[in-house]
Amino acid sequence: MRPVLDDGRRSWDAAELDRAVFAAVGALRETGARVLATVLDNTPAFVVLDEALLLSGCVHVPLPLFFTPAQVRHALQAAGVDTLVTNAALATGWPELAWTPLTVAGEALMQARLRAEPVVLPAGTAKVTFTSGTTGAPKGVCLSGEAMRRVSRALVDVMAPLDITRHLNALPFSVLLENVAGWMAPRLHGATVVTLPLQQVGLAGSSRFDAALFQAVVQQQQPHSLILLPQMLRAWCGHLVKSAQRAPTSLKLVAVGGAAVGAPLIRAAQDLGIPACEGYGLSEGASVQTLNLPDAAGGQRPGSAGRLLPHARLRIAADGELEIAGSLFSGYLGDATPVPEWWPTGDLGRIDDDGFVHVLGRKKNVLITSYGRNVSPEWVETALRGQPAVLQAVVFGDGQPALSAVLWPLHPGASDATLQAAVDAANATLPDYARIGPWTRGRAAFDAGTGLATANGRPQRAAVWHAHADALDRAPEPITP
Repeated sequence: MRPVLDDGRRSWDAAELDRAVFAAVGALRETGARVLATVLDNTPAFVVLDEALLLSGCVHVPLPLFFTPAQVRHALQAAGVDTLVTNAALATGWPELAWTPLTVAGEALMQARLRAEPVVLPAGTAKVTFTSGTTGAPKGVCLSGEAMRRVSRALVDVMAPLDITRHLNALPFSVLLENVAGWMAPRLHGATVVTLPLQQVGLAGSSRFDAALFQAVVQQQQPHSLILLPQMLRAWCGHLVKSAQRAPTSLKLVAVGGAAVGAPLIRAAQDLGIPACEGYGLSEGASVQTLNLPDAAGGQRPGSAGRLLPHARLRIAADGELEIAGSLFSGYLGDATPVPEWWPTGDLGRIDDDGFVHVLGRKKNVLITSYGRNVSPEWVETALRGQPAVLQAVVFGDGQPALSAVLWPLHPGASDATLQAAVDAANATLPDYARIGPWTRGRAAFDAGTGLATANGRPQRAAVWHAHADALDRAPEPITP
């Protein structure tokens, strides 16, 4: 019988995992927990608690290890968390709490009761996932179990031709994408999920990624599928080129999401043996809505976000905004506004004649140049990141005659001439009104620690602008986050 979970030390078949889940349900009922938050690494304990909480009717609030203490405090208070579970090392960060031991799936954990003010949650809430957003205070998205199951079933259906029976977790389970597509869907399909502590797969914090270590783990584990963020795919490709290697032939699908990827990176990855396919989703839709697939499962169009999954409905509003239906969230924490049948995503896009969805950028980020041309900065940023020398790019130009950019090179030692050549190459693919004029190097790392990016790698545009406006020869101006 194929194991459903492998943590590198032992494997669990379905019956063993079910017994661990039922044992956790009993333990949860004894605690009287109503809303339980976890701060855990990727281990069997997380998935066992996740399933046990769903079965017991408790609300699960998974919090990423990369959240700041302030973000964790905000989430605990906003969700009315009454029980906190973490490991012994992390528990020392809350010395004021009375901790008691808790064993889940053979792992020694610690639990503490919190003095929480009860919070009214939307009916049917099973999970509260916090988006890092563009500000310091994460927003709580309330999801029902059925919404997440719809997405899981749809993923199983469309990927059936690929016969994926071994998935390696490369993103945190506390991130909804990996939770739904990297655990719930493979579990439903009966695949083996290989889950290792995140540092063992090369991921530290929200944005530090060791591509050499990752390649070694993928070679060792021989998975059929992975889920990556674009910056992880870019770094992996760079390592493979530098080390004259190729991706393992076991891979059948490497789904990439979280931000725009772009056709050049997808094609570069595929040339290295990585079956990279871009998708699109959002927390308010319980994760994945569209996905490109290898030809064996329906084909793909690099540069697009793929076709709709079976559970999803999508339409284009009069102003070009994507609106979705089919697996919507139940509401935001602290907001009693009813969720409409069609949810405005905040993203601009189009659907081509073959049904492929193209996401053009955030509606609120659209720049209007002094010549009156509307430009989505994400479009230009994707073109810049498509150049091998560029790791990250943030584009500005509202009210200006030409666009400008802040660039972070893939290799810190890259010369200005190399970066200028990358800008020139990207400009050659863009119309004149969307080309980059002045640019400058990033003065600090593009990550949450410097305040220039959110925890999941999206730019903090106002912070980037104010830190670099003088180098772009413009006076700082406020930018709505």
